[in-house]
Amino acid sequence: MLDHLELAVSDLERAAEFYRAALAPLGYRLHVSSETRGFGTSMDTLDFWLRAAVVSTPPPHFAFHCTDRTLVDSAHRAALSAGGTDNGTPQLLTRIHPHYYAGFVLDPDGHNVEFVCHKAVTS
Repeated sequence: MLDHLELAVSDLERAAEFYRAALAPLGYRLHVSSETRGFGTSMDTLDFWLRAAVVSTPPPHFAFHCTDRTLVDSAHRAALSAGGTDNGTPQLLTRIHPHYYAGFVLDPDGHNVEFVCHKAVTS
């Protein structure tokens, strides 16, 4: 089980503002502002960090879990509004599994940010 992810970004302030807006629909907040930036749903769950450094090549791909498909859509829209570039409109990706619903956005440094829900839709 992963505890946290630290991402290297070229402009710490720009990245922090992007992720502050993009992750707001997921309940994430910026809790630590120092030489790094720490995000989480609370101070006890700081699982996403940013630090100013040379961005690795190729930039990594990572995904944020969403509890439902509506949240995938909301986070994808928020990331686009925050300056992200669409890298895959939210959709069902049955090649992965029958209920894999995901949307993708490139952040300002080109990291492939995914928002994903694994739940089946029940009527």
